[in-house]
Amino acid sequence: MSAFLELTGITKKYGDTVVVDDVSIAIEKGETVCLLGPSGAGKSTVLRCINMLERIDNGRIVLDGEELGWRLHRGAMRELSGREEARQRQEIGMVFQSFNLFAHLTVLENVIEAPVGVLKRKKAEAIAEAHELLQQVGLDHKADAYPAQLSGGQQQRVAIARALAMHPKLMLFDEPTSALDPELVSDVLDAIKQLATTGITMVIVTHEIGFAREVSDRFVFMEAGRVVETGPSARLSVEAAENERTRGFLSKVL
Repeated sequence: MSAFLELTGITKKYGDTVVVDDVSIAIEKGETVCLLGPSGAGKSTVLRCINMLERIDNGRIVLDGEELGWRLHRGAMRELSGREEARQRQEIGMVFQSFNLFAHLTVLENVIEAPVGVLKRKKAEAIAEAHELLQQVGLDHKADAYPAQLSGGQQQRVAIARALAMHPKLMLFDEPTSALDPELVSDVLDAIKQLATTGITMVIVTHEIGFAREVSDRFVFMEAGRVVETGPSARLSVEAAENERTRGFLSKVL
């Protein structure tokens, strides 16, 4: 039986530079997997390939039995149209390093914008669910505030609620705390930990090793565009990691 999310031999190049090199990862439904590794390892590019923000040069990505970015047509694979790709992308929530909130909209308006405008949900239903999601990330009391009135950590939690409002099958997080002051990190990590208990499938790029050990089921360690080691999160220590490069990385960040 195939995994819920399956990356098979994916490769991404920029000119002659290979940034993702024959990466294969299988993730089961409901799993949380953290991508770890030094800067430039290709972790964020893997997320962008999953979300079709980058077109892979080779390999396949399959989510819940459906090929992403391509489909079989008359015996040959062809690229999806922009509309078909947008439909697939709706099923994938992504939270970036920067918050990307609409500055002219309130917190509540940011969260309901896509459900109403894209999914064509009734506004009253979208508002009711938005309040629930904001409560989930601890920010319902800020529903009428504007992004400029929030801390960076609060803005990131609104970005999480906004992504969840689209009812994604998969959530991707690209170093969600890297742009935050240290004292603001814990609230965002706590929101993601809470989300992990709901059973949604998540892939997280992070340098927070303690968080990765606590929240993830498995880790994938990457270097120079390739998967070097993968294993259960309990093995995220210098003593327990099996690969020398993983141990070397952990010895510098722990």
